[in-house]
Amino acid sequence: MAFKRLHGIDCRRVELDGVRYVILRESAFERLCRKAGVGEEGSSAAEDSAQPGLDLDRASLAEKLVRRRRACGLSQADLARRAGIRAETLNRIERGHTTPDFATVRKLVIAMNAAEHEYLGQENDSGSLGEEPKHANPE
Repeated sequence: MAFKRLHGIDCRRVELDGVRYVILRESAFERLCRKAGVGEEGSSAAEDSAQPGLDLDRASLAEKLVRRRRACGLSQADLARRAGIRAETLNRIERGHTTPDFATVRKLVIAMNAAEHEYLGQENDSGSLGEEPKHANPE
C-alpha cells in the first residue's frame, strides 16, 4: 500500500460508502495520541477510549451493508459469493459481531457497487422494478 506524506505524517486516504478515512501507521497514531494527551504509553486507555467509536463504525457499516444488499434484492449468500468471502463472515459483519479488515471491506464495496449497477441497469431496461424486460419477438 502506498502511503503519502500529509503534514509530516505517512498516511493514506480512502473513501468507503461516502465516508472518508485516513489510514496511518500505528507508530504515527501513537505519537499523535501522546501529543494530544490521550492515554498513556503502555496502557490500554487509548484502546478503551477508541472502543465506543469502533462499535459505532461497526454498527454503521452493518446497517449500510444490509440496506444496500436488500435494496438490490441480494441474499447474504449472493453478496458473499460476489465478494469472494464466506457467507458466515458476511453474516457476522451484518450482525455487528465482527469488524472486517480493509481487504474484506474493499471486496464488499466492489461487489455491492457492481450489484447496484446491474440492478439499476435492469431497472432502466424494464422501465420499473420487478418487471421483466420486453422482447421484440415474443413467443
